[in-house]
Amino acid sequence: MPEGEVFKPTVFDIPQGTLLAFDFGTRRIGIAIGNNILRRANPLTTIDEESNEARFAMITALLREWLPCALVVGLPSNEDGTPHELTALCRRFANRLKGRFNLPTILVDERYTSLAASTQLKEEGVHGRKQKTLLDQYAAQQILQAYFDEPASGIII
Repeated sequence: MPEGEVFKPTVFDIPQGTLLAFDFGTRRIGIAIGNNILRRANPLTTIDEESNEARFAMITALLREWLPCALVVGLPSNEDGTPHELTALCRRFANRLKGRFNLPTILVDERYTSLAASTQLKEEGVHGRKQKTLLDQYAAQQILQAYFDEPASGIII
């Protein structure tokens, strides 16, 4: 790299290993896990806490357990790609993850992930209200799988 030029990492610079993905919501945060060697995402858990302190304590415990090499956060937008009411909150959450844990943090378009997650749960025999406790982690799985399927679409912050 020429002298004075700043290195800007790309998604292809992410080390091999475990990734955790987050489907951020004001009420719940769905979390999925995957490995960028196998490129397969799986639902992990849902954090159902309103306090940021409690949320980040649970996230810290998950990071200690799974030792991810990067984090993926779903970025919501409207169907036409314009910012959604949660877009700024998700960016803020992703920036907090990056700041607290100093891991590469990747934003991924999350349009239609909740619909895909609901469809997947129906196919697995989970219907109606029973989906509520699982939907967010399955949406996080969809977000992470979208990143694995098309890593160049991710934006490192």
